[in-house]
Amino acid sequence: MRAGMEGPVDVAIVSSGHDVADARLHRQVHALVTAGLSVEVVALGSRDDAPSGALVRTLRRRGRVVRAWRSLALPWQTRARVQVAFDPDVAFGCWIRSRAARIPGVRAQFYASDVHEDYRLLLEDRAWARGPRGLAGQAWAALGGWATRRADAVIVADDHLYPEIKHRVILRNLADKAFLPGPSARDNTPRAIYVGDLRASRGLFTMLEVMESAPAWHLDLVGPIAAKDLERAETILQRPALKDRVQWHGRLPPRQAWQHADGAWLGFLLLEDTPAFREAIPSKLYEYLYCGLPVVATALPRTQELLATTGAGITVTNAPEAAALLNAWAKDHRLLDEYRRRALDVPPDGQDHHQAFVAACRDLAQR
Repeated sequence: MRAGMEGPVDVAIVSSGHDVADARLHRQVHALVTAGLSVEVVALGSRDDAPSGALVRTLRRRGRVVRAWRSLALPWQTRARVQVAFDPDVAFGCWIRSRAARIPGVRAQFYASDVHEDYRLLLEDRAWARGPRGLAGQAWAALGGWATRRADAVIVADDHLYPEIKHRVILRNLADKAFLPGPSARDNTPRAIYVGDLRASRGLFTMLEVMESAPAWHLDLVGPIAAKDLERAETILQRPALKDRVQWHGRLPPRQAWQHADGAWLGFLLLEDTPAFREAIPSKLYEYLYCGLPVVATALPRTQELLATTGAGITVTNAPEAAALLNAWAKDHRLLDEYRRRALDVPPDGQDHHQAFVAACRDLAQR
């Protein structure tokens, strides 16, 4: 618990589905605390992975029925004047809680909806989102969208999210130097890195296929593997060709996760062409560049555009093509050196992109 937080709290970030180690959550807490606001966090995971400076309550992972109940119950359980709904289902729960302020004796609360993905498109990438469970997921996404349009503030991660809401605050997932190590000298042994959630659609098995055909390279995978892909991934990781060269570190808080970028040669971004990924630009692309890491990525439109503009990486169409590049660079890294130089030439973004987000939260807290 942060000193001086025995009474009411300014802002609570509430999630029914995200871990306390989530990088966007850490960045938001850091910005709010730095601005002098008191913060409460309610999310999944371990206290050890939670952001510093906040009052933290962690939840155990349960099934979808428990998640649905939590999305309705958690907004009643925080001490904050302002709640930031980190998931669409929680946004609906916050809307219900905000309406209850009309009842005599019920404390008023305001809520902001933080939308960092197009949830309906994202469901198309989830194997479980089929049949009745898929319909339930779509219903929650629709309810979350409905509640978002009625929120006191709307925070979005990109331009394509809720463009019809004129008062939205755009808080992109850009590199935050508070959590990144910056450029470093390369290790003697070629090593790639990937930081983020791991599943088939995010390139997990593509990266492993690349590594099987690039024997001079090592790979650090930092992030949780999706349950449906875990057994297959663990089997592949035990293959003789990979078990000494690919390290899976699991979920880590942002600062610890990005320590593995120190000494790396490049960053992987081999996402599949799904509707959600096609519209978005991953935060790790900016983070790789800030760390001075060239990027090997699949040719999704916005990623391809940024790499073409900066010259700080290359796009590929499949695993054999990526493996061929890595094998060539292991023998002669002059071209990779040029990509690295261009990555280092990308000017660090010195702006404080959280100012509008903090201002929106502060304004609601002072009402």
